[in-house]
Order: sequence, then structure tokens, then C-alpha cells
Amino acid sequence: MTQPAPKRFRAPAIDTLPDDIRSRLLAVQEKSGFVPNVFLTLAYRPDEFRAFFAYHDALMEKDGGLTKAEREMIVVATSSANQCQYCVIAHGAILRIRAKNPQLADQIAVNYRKADITPRQRAMLDFAMKVSAEAHRVSETDFEAIAGHGFSDDDIWDIAAISAFFALSNRMANVTAMRPNDEFYLMGRLPK
Repeated sequence: MTQPAPKRFRAPAIDTLPDDIRSRLLAVQEKSGFVPNVFLTLAYRPDEFRAFFAYHDALMEKDGGLTKAEREMIVVATSSANQCQYCVIAHGAILRIRAKNPQLADQIAVNYRKADITPRQRAMLDFAMKVSAEAHRVSETDFEAIAGHGFSDDDIWDIAAISAFFALSNRMANVTAMRPNDEFYLMGRLPK
């Protein structure tokens, strides 16, 4: 069995972080009961932490033509293709909660084409996967196909931006050997 790479980029102690980052970590901990490892790992570079989470929040927390669950579907599908254990597990947990479906995240992570999703969501994930794996091949035909499922230009931008942003996230998670917190594995699986 291959072991994860040694922790080269050590997360700083929370009490040594700049006030704004420490406050954010403590707020997340208060809300969820733990600090997700992505926050701790990215705190290694405070300016990049701020930029990363500002863009994350702009993409993932806004209202628009995509539901918050659909945004998480994109993350889970593309992160699976990019072999990012952290994002598949962490965002799978968020997807289970947002979709109120304990099976959907696993289905999407393994093979979204056979998941219990709508044809519109399948088209969304087809486009997201193309952006994630071969954006240089995206053509007008792809835009016409996804628009045919009722996606606006702003929706298409969001799908592409989420795919691209999480490609960055997936790569950094893999390079830093970021592991999912144990708490993520059970979240959203059983009714409360």
C-alpha cells in the first residue's frame, strides 16, 4: 500500500495565524464542530488562503441558475476524475447534505453517467468534465448542447469556473497530501 507523502507543508498553529484567518477558522469550527483540513493546509500561505476562499465563496455560495447541490455535484465529479481524495470526500459530504440524498455523492464519484440525476444535470456534468479534462477542446457545439438544457451563459460560466477552480484545488490537495477529516465520512449519510 502506498503511503501519503510526508507533510512537507506544515499547517501553522491556529493561534499564530493572522486575525482574519484565525477568526474564519474558529467560525468554521464553531459551525461544523471541526476545522476542515483544507483550511489548515492553505493557511500555510495566508495571502493565497484569502484569495482561494474569496474565489471559492464567490463560486459556491451565491444564488443563480445552479443550485448549491448542483455546484457540489460538479466538484465531486471533476474531483473524482482528478483523483482528489480530499475533495471527493469533503464535497461528497456537503453534497449529501445539500441534496438531502445519502447516496448521490457516491454515485457521482464513481460514475456520474449512471447516477440518479436529471438529463439536465448529466449535461452539466458532461460539460464540467470536458472543461476539467480537455478545456482546449470546448467548442461552440458544447455551448449549444448545454444551452439546449436550459443553462444560461452565466450558468455555463459558473460550471466552467467551478471546474477550473477545483482543478487547482485538486492539484494542491494532492501535492500537499491533504487528507479528509474523519468527520466528513459520516456526514449526511443518516437522518438526524
